[in-house]
Amino acid sequence: MPACPNYPEQPLLHNPSVISMKHILPDAMLGIIGGGQLGRMFTMAARAMGYRVTVLEPDRDSPAGSLADVHLCAPYDDPGALDQLAKGCLAITTEFENVPAGCLSRLAEGVKVSPAAEAVSIAQDRIDEKAYIRGAGLGVAPYLPIRTAQDFAQPLHAYLPGILKLARLGYDGKGQIRVRTAEEAKNAFNELGQKPCVLERLLDLKTEVSVIVARTGPGEVTTFPVAENQHEAGILDISIVPARVAPEVAVEARRMALHLADAMDYVGVLAVEFFVLQGDELVINEIAPRPHNSGHYTLDATLTSQFEQQVRTLCGLPPGETRLLSPVVMVNLLGDIWRDDAPAWDKLLSQPNVMLHLYGKKSARIGRKMGHFNVLAESVDLALEQANRLKNQLKN
Repeated sequence: MPACPNYPEQPLLHNPSVISMKHILPDAMLGIIGGGQLGRMFTMAARAMGYRVTVLEPDRDSPAGSLADVHLCAPYDDPGALDQLAKGCLAITTEFENVPAGCLSRLAEGVKVSPAAEAVSIAQDRIDEKAYIRGAGLGVAPYLPIRTAQDFAQPLHAYLPGILKLARLGYDGKGQIRVRTAEEAKNAFNELGQKPCVLERLLDLKTEVSVIVARTGPGEVTTFPVAENQHEAGILDISIVPARVAPEVAVEARRMALHLADAMDYVGVLAVEFFVLQGDELVINEIAPRPHNSGHYTLDATLTSQFEQQVRTLCGLPPGETRLLSPVVMVNLLGDIWRDDAPAWDKLLSQPNVMLHLYGKKSARIGRKMGHFNVLAESVDLALEQANRLKNQLKN
């Protein structure tokens, strides 16, 4: 296992004195699998609370690894690195859902892991995910599992026009193709390498919203205010909070998200994305067993951030209060706005109500999430107008 500059010569050991009954307290060592921006923000939250952090991440220049107390430079499924992580940490989480679920099961044999491998595995496969959500009594868009070319022999009219989505590893609009006819669906299946997919019917949407749940256990659970989300090219562009939906829609979204978290007996931070249909009916689009891009507004606009909640739930502590302190709009910053030089950050930093968050990534490229900014204002309309103006200034 190649060493990083802060890789320890000797394994770190448990310190039983940091455990108070079911709680894990500072300065315990916490572990996280994945060194991207979500891992970075978890690390920042944990260290601010007095914890230490070990990151398992193969990229030695990763955003989280550069801030962690210990950076294990190894593949996520490296047996030696997993053993080192388990020996050195009192509890372990992950920043992304595509870590092999078997790795989480292995770690859970000797150390607390949240979310559990079973919950993560549900979110790794769209076919399993949609079946689980439907089995919990919650609505999803009409869909058809497509595992082989023979599945196209059945009638498809109930799912067309639709979107053919890879069952695994598709994100931010990748691995998805819109189709209008059965012939287009077959061609799309070939284009996606004949890998398992779901054919999901296109719905007449009013908007999209998401709810972030923080759950330590039964009775220790809360949700953040509902976010309204706008996408460009399949990537989240803007989140608006509070969402501009009817109050009963927001209440129902939070109820459904809580119901799903309880059904999964989930521990950790869970993001639930919804389609809002024209009649204000809600169906669940997908889930993410981790903090979510649409929850980045919580870094500045709620009493507790989603990353502090990730630390709290991992350590067996009750979730913090999620009261919204101000209307807010979050804007994603993609590598598209980088040219020869860094963007003109003074356009943002000169605004006293704008909070800039950069992720410490070494190189920018089209579509890569490099940071975000939050605009806090007296109303959603004012925040959205300023956010759009600043976004256009950065582009130009």
